[in-house]
Amino acid sequence: MPFKTRITELLGIEHPIVQGGMQWVGTAEMASAVSNAGGLGILTALTQPSPQALAAEIERCRALTDKPFGVNITVFPTIHPTDYKGYAQAALDGGIRIFETAGTPAVREVWEVIKPHGVRILHKCTAVRHALSAERNGVDVISIDGFECAGHPGEDDIPGLILIPAAADKVKIPILASGGFGDGRGLVAALALGADGINMGTRFTATVEAPIHESFKAAMVAADERSTDLIFRTYRNTARVARNGISQAVLAAEGEGKPFPEVAELVKGVRGREGLQSGDTEHGPSTPRTD
Repeated sequence: MPFKTRITELLGIEHPIVQGGMQWVGTAEMASAVSNAGGLGILTALTQPSPQALAAEIERCRALTDKPFGVNITVFPTIHPTDYKGYAQAALDGGIRIFETAGTPAVREVWEVIKPHGVRILHKCTAVRHALSAERNGVDVISIDGFECAGHPGEDDIPGLILIPAAADKVKIPILASGGFGDGRGLVAALALGADGINMGTRFTATVEAPIHESFKAAMVAADERSTDLIFRTYRNTARVARNGISQAVLAAEGEGKPFPEVAELVKGVRGREGLQSGDTEHGPSTPRTD
């Protein structure tokens, strides 16, 4: 049964559940299914190879749902320059008025492009101080990401049980609790801790609509609470991924003090995409990024 929170009212959805933007997973099939079920589906901009491809994916998604959906734009340092402003403009031109953003302070350049168009911005943060900064900069929703999250949990190691109420005590705009949510129990807990809804990512990758190989879905269902690794800690860019041979090799290299360039080949994004498509759970980092 639908129920109202500040999130449902602000975004025009039935249930206070947002599908986090996930690299290689946030496609039209995935986003439209979540939106049709009453949540907010999210297309991941950088899953598409160009702004033009994102524009086409937005049209594809619109053909699959008449409900609200949004676009994720995550800004992180990359070897090759990324046309973030181009992706933002393509989304605007495609009628998108809900954006999920995350990443480095350079994300403000994306905000500058989209803010004049009356959009709603959901910004992911891993610390209360970052949430307050984003609030001062005019975002509409804070997605507060606890240490449990897949992808990048920040460097403070604060779990959601502490971080969510700490944010709720200080942030005035609506809050989405993010990191480790997978069922109704988590939603109820998030609301009790002061959030207005949840941002759920990895759980959606085990659905029929997720465009990844069945072997990955089976592995996620079979995994337990000890089935992840935290890599890149020594590089101050911590990432939580599903444990496999690649993650163990990265940890071994970090233990030996090796610099990032010596592990870069193991963890590059194309390897992760190839693994998700082929079903080889040992091919690359095997948790879709939920930055």
